[in-house]
Amino acid sequence: MLGRKMISLPSIQALLFGVGLLFADCFAVPINEVEALTAFKRAIFEDPLLVLLNWNPVVLDPCNWDGVHCSIAGDHVVKINISEASVKGFFAPEFYKLSALQELILHGNSLIGIIPKEIGLLTNLKVLDLGSNQLTGSIPHEIGNLTSIQKINLQSNVLTGKLPYELGMLRYLEELRLDRNKLIGTIPAANSSQFSAIKHGMYASNASQLGFCGASQLKVIDLAHNFLVGNIPHCLDYLPRSSFQGNCLQDKDAKQRPATQCGAHAASPNKTHAGMNMTHNATEVRSSRHQSKNSKPVWILVLETVTGLVIGLLFVFAVFTVIKSIGRVDSEATREVVSYSREELELACEDFSNIIGSSQDSVVYKGTMKGGLEIAVISFCIKEDQWTGYLELYFQNEVADLSRLNHENTGKLLGYCRVSRPFTRMLVFEYASNGTLHEHLHYGEGSQFSWTRRMKIIIGIARGLKYLHTQLDPPFTILELNSSSVYLTDDFTPKLVDFECWKTIISRSEKSSATISNEGAVCIHPSSLEGRHVDVQGNIYAFGILLLEIVSGRPPYCNEKGCLFDWAIEFLEFPDMMAYAVDRELKHFQYEDLKVIYEVVSLCIHPKFNRRKTVSELCLMLENGIDTSISGEMKSSVAWAELTLAS
Repeated sequence: MLGRKMISLPSIQALLFGVGLLFADCFAVPINEVEALTAFKRAIFEDPLLVLLNWNPVVLDPCNWDGVHCSIAGDHVVKINISEASVKGFFAPEFYKLSALQELILHGNSLIGIIPKEIGLLTNLKVLDLGSNQLTGSIPHEIGNLTSIQKINLQSNVLTGKLPYELGMLRYLEELRLDRNKLIGTIPAANSSQFSAIKHGMYASNASQLGFCGASQLKVIDLAHNFLVGNIPHCLDYLPRSSFQGNCLQDKDAKQRPATQCGAHAASPNKTHAGMNMTHNATEVRSSRHQSKNSKPVWILVLETVTGLVIGLLFVFAVFTVIKSIGRVDSEATREVVSYSREELELACEDFSNIIGSSQDSVVYKGTMKGGLEIAVISFCIKEDQWTGYLELYFQNEVADLSRLNHENTGKLLGYCRVSRPFTRMLVFEYASNGTLHEHLHYGEGSQFSWTRRMKIIIGIARGLKYLHTQLDPPFTILELNSSSVYLTDDFTPKLVDFECWKTIISRSEKSSATISNEGAVCIHPSSLEGRHVDVQGNIYAFGILLLEIVSGRPPYCNEKGCLFDWAIEFLEFPDMMAYAVDRELKHFQYEDLKVIYEVVSLCIHPKFNRRKTVSELCLMLENGIDTSISGEMKSSVAWAELTLAS
């Protein structure tokens, strides 16, 4: 009924999720396991193969979801296999709720972020395969709690830090693949507590059973192509030397990295006690009990103290660097962009009261800086709980991308604002005082928007597009080129501004935060992020439609008078009719200009891409064919007079 209040799609999705959890009670799988699976789906922001499409507890038992395998009784999830599916997202820590999980295979995707420490709570896990992703950070020490684990594959990620000693505690581990990461340090032959015991002369007789040496079931270890240093423990001599190649190890049999790549990683092994051969050290420690206690123990103590101080200083420096860089954008390009404080912009925009535009996606404020510089501040409309690490990376990418633009006919990004409390994401542009082209064409007085002025704007837009498409590497395209994306300065110089990135981020945040979606997860992002979508042909087509809008004064969208494109086809096909498509509010126009415009439009909107001209060719046609001089203005008056007589 017309009087009823409409329910929004997000509300329906939230309702469906709640209903789904109620339905979960009807399934044999515990509700906490269903929650873990849905949390995994929420953390995925791209699912190009739609492997998670049917992960919906409303319509399907989780045991029937793609990639999910349950026990024979159907009461627990025991295996998840989402391999080679190209999904992008984060590793959800909620996986720990899958207490009966035995196999977790997410090989060959694009997972980013860290391996959560909660992984250690999966004590029934036998197979952990996270290979060929983009995971970063260190291997959590909690991995030593996987007491049932038989196979660990973390190869081909971007993992850093040292090999955890706790790996030596996994008594059933048969296969360990950590190759092609950025791991550093030595190959541990003992965990830290056992090493301490050896230093004090304990467990010497069992030295050969410590660390990796103590993992008696290990048949396969691959540590190749990292930055490991020191010696290879003798207990691993049974492994092929290819398992250790591409490191900084002191081994002549396996091909190692050149010294220039190893750098500080290749410290002399006698300076780092963690990499010593434990069998040899156990003998030394055992015999040292009968020697003077003031010689070697003092040396070791001094070395440990110095090492501890150095590591501590490095840690403090790293923390300081991270804190200092929180307010900065990660890429090199944005380091040249000004970072404004919220207080600065609040003062400039009169407590954010000077609103000059708004939409569902953003609010635009006008402001004046202390030096008199006028600015336009675009504030992103999104809640903090919808903001993810991925969206932050995307925001930073946009700042970096927009900061590249430096041309008379493109909007200039002056800076950005990135604040946690209160949550704020803003872009600061130079202010174009004459508003948008759309406003002048459809809400201003058309007669005041002369033919010559329109021609100058068209040439300016063409030059701006030529710069974006041909002079930037990689090229930059306007996501939605129309009269609303063209801003005008005091002298009506056009500035191409791309605010559509806000809508892109909004749509991605809505999709990635939606609990259940029949469309699958949202698609995008980085070497961890994809770059922005570059659609040169789309820009050229949109440019043709924009020219029609400027000449005719008609809106580009469909209304009661029909669609601009369909309406204009008649005039494009019959040159004698072209003049009748000109905005009737104009006092005069130039017929020769009009022929050039329509020729360019025909090339822009040609259905065959190979028949469309490049923006450089189109720009040259406009520059050579359009007369914006005073004499041209006089000729245009004659054209209107001739048209009036003809009609």
